[in-house]
This record gives sequence, structure tokens and C-alpha cells, in this order.
Amino acid sequence: KIMAAISIFPNLFSFTSRTLPILLSLPFHSASFHLYATTMSSSSSPVFKRAKIDGLPSSTKTIGTHSGTFQADEALGCWMLRQTPTYRNSPVVRSRDPAVLDTCDIVIDVGGVYDHDSLRYDHHQRDYDEKFTPKQNKDGTTSERCTKLSASGLVYRHYGKDVIKQYYPDLTEEMLNLAYEKMYNSFCEAIDAIDTGVEPIPGGLDPPVALVYRDSTGLSARVSRCNPRWNEVDATTNQPPNPDERFEIASQMCGDDFMSVLSKIVEADLPARSIVEQAVNDRFECDASGEIIKLPSGGLPWKSEVYELEHQNKIEPLIKYVLYTDQGGMWRIQCVSVEGKAFENRLGLPKEWRGVRDQDLEKIAGIEGCTFCHAAGFIGGNKSYEGALEMARVALKKGGE
Repeated sequence: KIMAAISIFPNLFSFTSRTLPILLSLPFHSASFHLYATTMSSSSSPVFKRAKIDGLPSSTKTIGTHSGTFQADEALGCWMLRQTPTYRNSPVVRSRDPAVLDTCDIVIDVGGVYDHDSLRYDHHQRDYDEKFTPKQNKDGTTSERCTKLSASGLVYRHYGKDVIKQYYPDLTEEMLNLAYEKMYNSFCEAIDAIDTGVEPIPGGLDPPVALVYRDSTGLSARVSRCNPRWNEVDATTNQPPNPDERFEIASQMCGDDFMSVLSKIVEADLPARSIVEQAVNDRFECDASGEIIKLPSGGLPWKSEVYELEHQNKIEPLIKYVLYTDQGGMWRIQCVSVEGKAFENRLGLPKEWRGVRDQDLEKIAGIEGCTFCHAAGFIGGNKSYEGALEMARVALKKGGE
């Protein structure tokens, strides 16, 4: 089996006459190897490799936006436009003077007009009600988005796919559409919601729900802090900072965050999707319950893919546990969290296991090879796949007790 695999994936191996016999003597699980080889070959595919666009020619067209205090939506919108061939590295003119803005080739976040044909993208009109494509619900239905599109949302609607294709030109149409949707859900929607004043917790709840802490580390907050403070003076010039220079800093910050999220989606999530999908399809081979799946590696992103595949295939019962190996070769059992929750599990590991390790855990669980169970009950470990699978089976029977 190993020799056949070497012939199929020669670039994955660099064996010598001394190391090959050692490998051949090791325990071998063909299913695990198949998943590992698939992971390595798919993740290194040129389809998912980012293109270099730094050397592309700059455009002479101008981008217009408003002067004064800036926010993340127009800073991000200008950065996205500058990634497209039409507006590559275009100068940005910041003004509220209609005569000045009329000289610009494209204008965002100012002007009182949204009209794609005339390249005007403002969202402050009284009757404005533009939203992104409806969101897919767990039951397969769709629902309207919580927020209207801000300036960056409008730019993303019309130019987002062009931006993605600039960096990843070899994506298939299906992959491009998936990346486009994922990028809005995981990044752009929050920028829209913050700019248009949508509260993260809906009102009218009984009893009312209050935030237990506030987060000021997000992109919109960081962009806001780039604006010159009311009493700020540059130590070198003894003058107030140049707001246009600060805008450029903020815009690049938005671009860095955008690419950080996009690169994960395209270079990690998309290659992983087919592997997770295979694991979901094979779940009854892993265990008759259909609530346990096995993956080749813990570094492989699986959470969002599991949720999406469950919705897409209307899977019942939902998957409770995922088995995979860590970097040290230990098998892990991890609980699938409740969708939309960060710390609530669909079915936690048994309470009597939590915070217990090694032989003590083996005795309590009655399973050989147990190494640990986290005190919060969301993850555990075993020396073997068979041991981790048995931990998952016992946890299912106990039902989180």
C-alpha cells in the first residue's frame, strides 16, 4: 500500500534505502494515509496559490470619497477598488465638494447616489435599502440579512469577485462563488453592520441581554483610532497629523485584514472542504451512530465546513465528535460546538472524565490509552485511534452526564 502510494504521490516522499525499511515496519492505516495524502496534494494545488500582483501597472483613474473623519467602510472600499486592474493603485481624492467629486472616475460613501452604471456608491440616502444576498439558514431556507450594505459592502457586491480573482485567478467558478460568500459572512458583513448601526444583540429580548464585556480590538475600532485625535500634534512638525496620510494607513490596515481572512478561506478552508465532506459522507463507516467523524489532522479547518455540510445535506442526527491526530501523533476527540456558540458543545465529554489524566482517566473511563480530558470537557486524547473512537462511543452513550 505504501509503495503504491509513493508511485501516485512521488513528490510527497524523499525516502532513501535506509529510511524506507523503517517506514515499512511501522503500523499503517490505509484510510488515514489516504486522507493524509489527499490533504497534502489538495492543499498544495496551484489552484489555491496566491498570485503576485505587485508588478501590475498602476491606473490613472481617481477614486473619490469624503473628507473628514473616516471609517472602515470607505477605507476598505478604496483598498478593494485599488486591487482591481481598472483602479490599480489609483489616487484617492477626499472631499465633500460636489464639483471636486464630479472629476473623480468613481466615488464611494459620499454624494447621495447609488448607481452602478455611473460608478457612484453612497449608502446614506433616506430610501436606501440595499442588502447582500440572503443568508442560508440551518433548515435550508433563506432569510434577509441583518444589515444594509455600507460603502465597502457596495464595492464588494460589484467588485468583490474581481478582487478575489486577482489574487486567486485559477479558482473554479464554484470555488470563487464559495469564497465570495464566505468572505462576506466572515468579514464584510460585520463592517457593514457596524457602519450602519446594527447592534450585535437584537433588542426586544425578554429578559434583556447585556454584553458582559466590550471588544475594541476589531477592525472598525482600529480604523477609528487612526483618525487624528482632537488635540494630537506631530512631534516632528509641531502640526496636527495629515488626515489623508492617516487614511492611507487605515486603508492598508483594512487590506491586510481582508487578505488575512481571504487567504485562510482560499488556501486552507477550500482545500479542506473536500476532505471534511468525505469524512462526513463516511461517518457511518466510522461509527454506526453517524455522530462521529475522523479527520487526518487537527490542523485541518473543519468547524464551519461541518456546519455547512450538515445544512446542505440536511444531516440528522448532528455530528457530535471529531477525531484527529495532533502534531505529536496523539489522537484527539473534540466536541462539535453548538453553531453560533463559541464555548457551548452539542455534547460534552462525561463530567467524571474532566480534568483527569493518564492512568487515572483510564481507570475512570475503562478505556486503554487515555491521556487527558480538558477540564471544560470539550476535548480529550488517547494514544490510539481505537481508543479515541471508544471514548467517543462511551461519551455518546453517557449523553454528556
